[in-house]
Amino acid sequence: MIPQDIKKRVSELHRQINDHNHRYYVLDDPEVSDAQYDRLLRDLSELEEKHPDLITPDSPTQRVGAQPSEKFTTVQHQERMYSLENVMTEKELDEWHERLLKSAREIKPDIKELELVVEPKIDGAAVELVYKKGRLIVGSTRGDGLTGEDTTGNLKTIRAVPLQLIGQKVKVPARLDVRGEVYIAKEKFNEFNRQQIKAGKEPFANPRNAAAGSLRQLDSKITALRPLDIMIHGAGSIKGKSWKTHSELLEAIFRLGIKTVKPVKVCRNLDEVKKYHTDLLNKRDEIPYEIDGIVIKVNDLELQKRIGVRTRTPRWAVAYKFPAREETTRLLDIKVQVGRTGALTPVAILEPVKVGGVEVSRATLHNQDEIKRLGLKIGDWVVVKRSGDVIPKIIKSIVSKRTGKEKSFKMLQKCPVCQSGIVLPEGEIVPRCPNLGCPAQVKGALQHFVSRGAMDIEGLGSKIIEQLVDKKLVKDPADLYEPAIQGKLLQLERTGDKLVGNIMLAIDKSRQTTLPRFIYALGIRHVGEATAVILAEQFRTIENLEKASREELESIHEVGPIVARSIFDFFQNPNNKKIVLRMQRSGVKYDPVIGKKKGKLAGQVFLFTGELAKFGRTEAKRLVRENGGRVSATASKKVDYVVAGTDPGSKLEKAKKSGIKIISEKEFIKLVM
Repeated sequence: MIPQDIKKRVSELHRQINDHNHRYYVLDDPEVSDAQYDRLLRDLSELEEKHPDLITPDSPTQRVGAQPSEKFTTVQHQERMYSLENVMTEKELDEWHERLLKSAREIKPDIKELELVVEPKIDGAAVELVYKKGRLIVGSTRGDGLTGEDTTGNLKTIRAVPLQLIGQKVKVPARLDVRGEVYIAKEKFNEFNRQQIKAGKEPFANPRNAAAGSLRQLDSKITALRPLDIMIHGAGSIKGKSWKTHSELLEAIFRLGIKTVKPVKVCRNLDEVKKYHTDLLNKRDEIPYEIDGIVIKVNDLELQKRIGVRTRTPRWAVAYKFPAREETTRLLDIKVQVGRTGALTPVAILEPVKVGGVEVSRATLHNQDEIKRLGLKIGDWVVVKRSGDVIPKIIKSIVSKRTGKEKSFKMLQKCPVCQSGIVLPEGEIVPRCPNLGCPAQVKGALQHFVSRGAMDIEGLGSKIIEQLVDKKLVKDPADLYEPAIQGKLLQLERTGDKLVGNIMLAIDKSRQTTLPRFIYALGIRHVGEATAVILAEQFRTIENLEKASREELESIHEVGPIVARSIFDFFQNPNNKKIVLRMQRSGVKYDPVIGKKKGKLAGQVFLFTGELAKFGRTEAKRLVRENGGRVSATASKKVDYVVAGTDPGSKLEKAKKSGIKIISEKEFIKLVM
């Protein structure tokens, strides 16, 4: 039995140390010296060493790092973590604001000006912290927005991350998922890099890379040595408490003991937003951490939900980026690379130059029209910027520096890899290699197929795939599941029994996947991970998707005619169907269940027609999916309910003829709410 006075002392030390952490890392107002703080932590460590049963996951001593992990496990976000749409100019901001006002007035016609909240956009690594009953349960990266990597051990090493919420003047919610950015302050980053160089190690290019790399250390004891910090800018799932505005939510999060982004300003109109942007841009170099713009959000949380989201980005928020940092360098050459869909893309080969702390030696030129617009010649001096402070881009050539030795670029007439004559599809500006067997396309398709977001086959890196294709051992993804693949892998350079054995295990593991991953892995042009989820929800099986008409595909709100044509054309190709069938015959299976298996609408299929008064169509569909139901694009026997709004289309007549139950918007609300 542990004496009661020992338990009380440990509890009191928890309280004191957590309070001092909060004052130092969140409030920037310490009350004790470093030596006094160290004594308290040492006292707690000694007591826990004598009484190991008193060690809890939220103990302040548990920040030093745990035993190294073999790999990261995944975490499903309760609510999707969206990325933000970027606007780069004042004109783009005005256009976004105009669209936003239009959407808001469709919901609340009396709105004259929207109250917006603005905050700095921290250039860090996006994470989520999940608190249940005030205790940190799990921390994770954003990942693809739906699933992230469990980095709880690494996040616990950050002193500004409370392991237990304080709850001063604010009721602690039953569940609180907060989202923010992990970063390294400029001064601490510079000192950290000096230590790296002193130790004979490579310095990091910039604070963001250092922060992201530190979070992905399998040994959290290494992470504990890195000067990481965090700021929270929003929340996901919240249970047991609610707030009306984003600014109130941030204030409550801060009162719960979590460090929030600052300075935050509530703006009454767009002019105030623009002034905030200008003021922050002028102070950019004085701010102790890297920022690359500001984030603008609708302040009203209920209105945020009503305005809704696109596939990947919320409509109610935007990132207004700062002008990118620019440098000048030489354009040494223009090479043409072939992508997995056959697209021929010119790439600028640059004399290496550092732009915003990152060495740049290549930049995409998109297409020949872009080269013509920029007036580029090989040998030019050019201005390079990191678009959005990330992607290298040439913005202009410096004509005054020309010597006359510069050369014009002409797009190739033959594929540089397989020498097939290139084609320019009608209505497009990107030339393509028409040869599906082109090694460049095959390599790109295979690299996409085995990637983490697709079939996730570990060990099959680009070098192995290049050998497999160059030696003509593999011609399509289905070949990876044939029994002969093990022998083919053993024929390659630098592949022994152990490596090949691990790859075979990864291939076997990938045979059991999910329908969205399977669809995404096929590499259909224009179909990303988010669209794959939508298609999986809509069609439930790969066979249904194969049979879908262009009209049926186009009727899906999130798809549209261009994507629909791409999907339809993909499955019209007999070779593509054959590849899918071969994979299935080789044992590739997928889980057809998408989204929640339980909910008020579980197993029920809805079709919407006409205008809805309370909801936008996208929001109504989202409510169906969140409650376990499915949404159909056509009136078929599989549909349980047709929700008819004002001015319904031909779908209503088809539904009546098919005997499908027709309900009003009010009846739908009763079902879902």
